[in-house]
Amino acid sequence: MKRIAAITMARNDNFFLERWIAYYGQNLGYENLYVMLDGKDQTPPACPDDVNIEIMERKAEEMTKGDRTRIALINRKAEQLLGGYDLVIGCDADEFLVVDPAAGKGLKEYLSSVKCRVCISGLGMDVGQKMDEESALDGSQPFLSQRRYALLDSQYTKPVVKAVAKEWGAGFHRVKGCNYHIDSNLYLFHFGSVDYDMLIAKTTDAEKCSEGWSKHLNQRFRTINLLTRNKIHTNENYIKLARVLQRVIRHPFMWTRPYMYYWKMIVRIPERFKGVI
Repeated sequence: MKRIAAITMARNDNFFLERWIAYYGQNLGYENLYVMLDGKDQTPPACPDDVNIEIMERKAEEMTKGDRTRIALINRKAEQLLGGYDLVIGCDADEFLVVDPAAGKGLKEYLSSVKCRVCISGLGMDVGQKMDEESALDGSQPFLSQRRYALLDSQYTKPVVKAVAKEWGAGFHRVKGCNYHIDSNLYLFHFGSVDYDMLIAKTTDAEKCSEGWSKHLNQRFRTINLLTRNKIHTNENYIKLARVLQRVIRHPFMWTRPYMYYWKMIVRIPERFKGVI
């Protein structure tokens, strides 16, 4: 079995962070998790003592510049970790790398069985709330027992697993100077749009508004609107098609990222994923 670490950085996000710790801790071992808290004013999440938590000095910056500052800190930490680990998973606290249950393997077992020369990506699944069908999220229950639909969005197809000390770009959207490989059995579930009321609360957060997060948060409302108003594709072949398209098509201004242009494909999440997260 390979030695695998997972790393994230968060601020005022213990709702997702505690679930991130529970998921990756159960899959990789809590002692292999590295959590960076953005600011001395942060309250550490409720979690086992084995989790490695580092509270950083905060530097208030506009969102785009702040993203670059944070990924530089994460890249530095990941480089250190790769001195002792075979692989490092890096992602936001609301992102979960999941092996297709049909593969019959857990995350660590599966990643130990595949070749990763530089990096590996899962297919991006932007999970949202279908307002005419799904009620407010119950944080005590699994997300995928309450949410059934996702936008197949290439911006969440991220190379979150890497084996070498190449740098992630801001938001983990690319590994600089490297192509990406979308694994056939890996999915990256993003839950930033999972609940309408939670998004409303974030849009009124004075700190986020002052740092330019409003436009970013409004894009998450877009996912909810698309899921609520657009046709849902229930045939799993659409998911396979999206993976093929993203393997082939590159962003016109950044060849290291997949792209689906303006095609907004909404799919029903296969039933076998229910309760996984």
